Amino acid sequence: MRDSFADTLFALFAVFAPLSLLSFGGGNATIADIAHQSVAVRHWTSEREFADLFALSRAAPGPGSMLAALIGWNVAGVAGALVATIAFYLPSALLLFAAAKIWGHWRGSRWHQAVERGIAPIAAGLFLSGGLAVLRASPVGAAMWLAAAGATAVLLWRPKLHPVPLLLLSGAVFGLIDLFGGTL
Repeated sequence: MRDSFADTLFALFAVFAPLSLLSFGGGNATIADIAHQSVAVRHWTSEREFADLFALSRAAPGPGSMLAALIGWNVAGVAGALVATIAFYLPSALLLFAAAKIWGHWRGSRWHQAVERGIAPIAAGLFLSGGLAVLRASPVGAAMWLAAAGATAVLLWRPKLHPVPLLLLSGAVFGLIDLFGGTL
């Protein structure tokens, strides 16, 4: 039994440490990979459980990347939460510390600006894949996809619009759908 528990903790570390190094723009960039590893590869959660853990990680105060800790806790209790959290934060923190030392020295150079412009689309693509992973795991179905497409269209049309009005409008629409018992 002890070897199995240790293997589970090692598997948590082996999943979250590399994802830590891919989190360009923050932990949200790795949501699709976390979903893939947790649901399809490791079978630590079902799609529904993943959606619930994702929602809890967003509702709780603190960083949105608490999802790693929640999955670790779901798989191996407190020890799993600690291992997943350390694995998800420590490698990227160490890399960022080292990169910041070098990065500041080259600020303003042409290659520095080129790298910053090149990383932006990578971060955007990772965020998009994370959003799609959550939408696929959502039990709401077509209504959720329509709401996401509508919010995306509005934000592309008015990129400086604060997201709170969109959240309120979406909440009202889903509340009405739930109230009248219909789904799209």
